[in-house]
Amino acid sequence: MSSSARGARARARIEVTAAIKDEARRQLAAEGAAKLSLRAVARELGLVSSALYRYFPSRDDLLTALIIDAYDSLGESAEAAHAAVGDAGPVRRWVAVCEGVRGWALAHPHEYALIYGSPVPGYSAPETTVPAAARVGTLLIDIVRDARRGRTRPVEPPLPADLRPDAERMAADLAPDLPPEAVAALVAAWAQLYGLVGFEVFGQFHRVVEEREPFFRHAVTRLAHGVGLT
Repeated sequence: MSSSARGARARARIEVTAAIKDEARRQLAAEGAAKLSLRAVARELGLVSSALYRYFPSRDDLLTALIIDAYDSLGESAEAAHAAVGDAGPVRRWVAVCEGVRGWALAHPHEYALIYGSPVPGYSAPETTVPAAARVGTLLIDIVRDARRGRTRPVEPPLPADLRPDAERMAADLAPDLPPEAVAALVAAWAQLYGLVGFEVFGQFHRVVEEREPFFRHAVTRLAHGVGLT
């Protein structure tokens, strides 16, 4: 096969793969992840099921591809927001990353629901999703790490004795150069960030919080202070 023919085949595969994912995202928005069906995707695209299976052997393979794409898109948004504030102080960098997460989630609610909503029955995300899922957390860890360099170590509340072993494990897994107290605070802040975003995306702030952007900025600034950023 000539190189031009191989190139044309590769481009066609990329185009069909993109079309399959686009239709699957449309179905996610209409029906939810639990009802995603390869047969339905194939039908909407005018393909026989056997043709689609050459791209995604199972529904779970398609879900995994969509999940990785969503995490990568979220990570890109957070990274772009972080880059936009340049050499700002650590609190401003932290808030920028959080605002990048919120902005992406509000623009992509169904994809946000796929990665941070209810688990899909019968589906277990493989390890291949981890690098993309870690992008936002890595940014937040880097901000805390940078802030701790060259200044007096912040005073951190002691860990309860029954939490210390788990906090030490988290530190070893996520940021071995940071103390367990700092990593436990980071994990808590990470969870609270997605709780704030999820409440807004899923309508839980209706008739509770009206000025949502300033409320969010205030809340994530407090999270920054909670992980020792000043």
